[in-house]
Amino acid sequence: MAVNKTKGIIAILTGGGDVPGLNPAIRAVTIRANSEGYKVIGLRRGWAGITEMVRDSKADNSNCYQILTNDLVDKAGRTGGTFLHTSRTRPSHMPRANVPEHLKATYNKEVNDLTPEIIKNLEWLNVDYLIPIGGDDTLSYGVHLYKQGVKVVAIPKTMDNDVPGTDYCIGFSTCVTRTIQMTNKLRTSAGSHERLLVLEVFGRYAGYTAMLPTMAGAANRCVIPEYKFDIDHLARLMVADRNKNPSKYAVVLVSEGAMFEGEEMVFADSQKDAYGHAKLGGIGELVSSKLKDLSATYNNGKTINIINQKLGYMVRGGDPDFLDSIVPMAYGNLALDLILKGIHGKLVVLKNGKYGNVPLDVVTATKKFVNIEQFYNTERLRPFYHTFEAKPFLIMDSNT
Repeated sequence: MAVNKTKGIIAILTGGGDVPGLNPAIRAVTIRANSEGYKVIGLRRGWAGITEMVRDSKADNSNCYQILTNDLVDKAGRTGGTFLHTSRTRPSHMPRANVPEHLKATYNKEVNDLTPEIIKNLEWLNVDYLIPIGGDDTLSYGVHLYKQGVKVVAIPKTMDNDVPGTDYCIGFSTCVTRTIQMTNKLRTSAGSHERLLVLEVFGRYAGYTAMLPTMAGAANRCVIPEYKFDIDHLARLMVADRNKNPSKYAVVLVSEGAMFEGEEMVFADSQKDAYGHAKLGGIGELVSSKLKDLSATYNNGKTINIINQKLGYMVRGGDPDFLDSIVPMAYGNLALDLILKGIHGKLVVLKNGKYGNVPLDVVTATKKFVNIEQFYNTERLRPFYHTFEAKPFLIMDSNT
C-alpha cells in the first residue's frame, strides 16, 4: 500500500477556482488531524490528482498526492491560493482525450465515468475520510462519491458565496474587501475625468459580490444575474448619479453573469469546462459601450466617456483577509469534530451567525440566489432593505 495506516487517514483536496483562505483551511485540517493521531494526504490539483494516480508502489505519484505535515502547512497557511493546486476536473464526465494514459484502453467512450477508479485509488491509499474544499461544482462530485460509499465531509468555498446551505463560503470576504478597495482606487480617475466607472465583478448565477460592495457604498448601482436589466434605465440612473455628484462621476458594479433584458449571458468563447460552464466575460465591456452611446440622451446631448475595468483575478489573488483566515480555521476544525465522532455526509457551514453542519446533498438539492423581492430594488438597481434589525451577519443569508 502507498501509506501505512495509523489511527486513520484523511485526504483533502481543493477544486475549482482559487481563493484566499484555502491554505488556512488545509492548515487547520492538517494540524488538528495530526494532533488526533491521523495522517493527512493532500490530493493535488483538485479531482485531477486522484484521477491520474497509478496504483503501483513503484510509480511516481508525487504529482498526484503528498503527505501533509505541520511544518509544511504552517507556513502555507498564511498565504493565498492553494499550495495543493486546483483544477476543474470532473471524473464522472471525463472526455476521452483527457482520460489518463494508463486508463485509455478501459475508458474509451466520448465521455467516461472514472468514479470506479477514484474509489479504487482512495482505497489503495487507505483513505478513511475525504474532505473536498470547493464550490457547488467540486462538491457536487463529492456528493456523487458519498452516494457511492465514500465518507465525505465537505468545506464550502467560492467567491460568489453561492453554495447552498451556508451563509458563508471561503473567499467571499476577501473578494468583497478587494472590490471595495479597488473601486475606491479607480474612482479617483473616474472623478478626475468626469466619467462613468463600470467594473465587472464575479458572480455567474448569484449577485452577492456586486450587492455587498454596493450596499457598503462602493458603487451607485449594481446589476446582477437574478434580474435582467434595461440598459436604457441604467443609463438614465447613472447619468443622474454622475451629474448630481460634485466630482462628476458615478460607479456601477456588473456581475459577470448579469444579462440585458431579453438577452442571455455573455461568454468569452464557446469552450466549456468539465461542468458545462462556458467562460463568462464581456458583459462589462458591452455595458460600457451601451452606456456611452446612451449617455448623451440624458446629458443634454453631450456624450460621457467611460472607464471600464474587469476586476477578475485581482480580487482572487493574494493573502486572505481577517474573515478568510478565521472562518477556514473554524471550518477545518468543524470537519475534524465530525470525523472524530464518526459522522460523514456533511457540509460544514456558518448559518445565522453560528457554526454547524448540514446534510451534504443540500449542494445538489437546491440553489442559492439573491432574493430579489427582499434585497434588490429593481427600480433603483441597487440593494434594498427596510431595517438591519434581526438580519444575519451578511444581511443576505442562505435562506434567501
